[in-house]
Amino acid sequence: MSRLLVVEDDNSVRDTVVTFLELENYQVEAVASTREALARLHESTYDIVLSDIYLDERTGLDVLIAAKSANPHCAVILMTGRGTMETVMRATQNGAFDYIAKPFALDRLLDTVRRAEESLAGKIPEGDDEVEIEDIPDTEMIASSPKMIEIYKLISRIAPTDVTVLIEGETGTGKELIARLIHRYSTRAESPFVAVDCGAIAPTLIESELFGALRGAYTGSDRDRVGYLEAANHGTVLLDEIGEIDGAFQLKLLRFLQAKEIRPVGSPKSRQVDVRVLAATNRDLQKMVNEGKFREDLWYRMATVPIKVPPVRERHGDIPLLAQHFVDRSNSRFRTDVKLTESGVRALNEHTWPGNVRQIQHLIERMCILTSNGRIDEHA
Repeated sequence: MSRLLVVEDDNSVRDTVVTFLELENYQVEAVASTREALARLHESTYDIVLSDIYLDERTGLDVLIAAKSANPHCAVILMTGRGTMETVMRATQNGAFDYIAKPFALDRLLDTVRRAEESLAGKIPEGDDEVEIEDIPDTEMIASSPKMIEIYKLISRIAPTDVTVLIEGETGTGKELIARLIHRYSTRAESPFVAVDCGAIAPTLIESELFGALRGAYTGSDRDRVGYLEAANHGTVLLDEIGEIDGAFQLKLLRFLQAKEIRPVGSPKSRQVDVRVLAATNRDLQKMVNEGKFREDLWYRMATVPIKVPPVRERHGDIPLLAQHFVDRSNSRFRTDVKLTESGVRALNEHTWPGNVRQIQHLIERMCILTSNGRIDEHA
């Protein structure tokens, strides 16, 4: 059986994991700090390392890098009760085998360890080689729920490609933020990111807005207009609310996605545009296809990789993390010192949040401004 090192500062979690894995006949050693972990990795060789992310003055990412440096074939599994997209990206791009959210079922942990063993045996592909990436500031894409961690991992795999992505989710779930993260971690990151709200553009203007128009192409057109697709050349375009475009333009958009050519309104010539297209919607496009309201071929083209963003009511464990993040940000922005209390967290958890992350953000900002006692509690 494989030799494992468990790095976890929570005594109960560490003891539970070690006991469980030993019962499965694994040879397990355990430490409670990054200092101890780095020392063990310097002294010994391990097949698999399971490490918490947030430990002490250093993190599980330091353990990951040390483990891969000591043994490039070591499979590192990171565990955390909170996380950000940046953390998952760093973990993935530095060669982590997997990233699991706490609390996790022990059978899920065992399945991950067994898959790591299969990887070491050459039965499934190993992760990428270590890649250093620059420090990036945190975003509101903060989560610890299993559904969001899976989305983080999916983004880390598709971001470096040029595949078309359809991001689906309710209003306020962070679809544009996910699109920006895909762009940020892509090879196009130094080029423009352009977000287009298709639902806010009149059907008669959508073609000229996206493809551009020559002077005199329509009434009031007194100069050449560069369309959004050309403005984002070499970068990324997000077509938000893609379900709002009418049938007449859907065919033209499909042709663009196939040929990557635009023809500005009024121009006899087409020209190539090098742009990655992402799309987002809060509507059920598959249902619209079935009802004949959206082209099936365009839907297939858009949904090469679909990402379904869960609403906040399905990410219960993320609510305290999001609330604290917005409290911290509001305190910095408004120069306040508001505290989020346990009773406040309980009250937030009892709400259904139909407006999702955006609603939490706006509520917390308002509370930080209006609270009279410097606290957000069940009465605030």
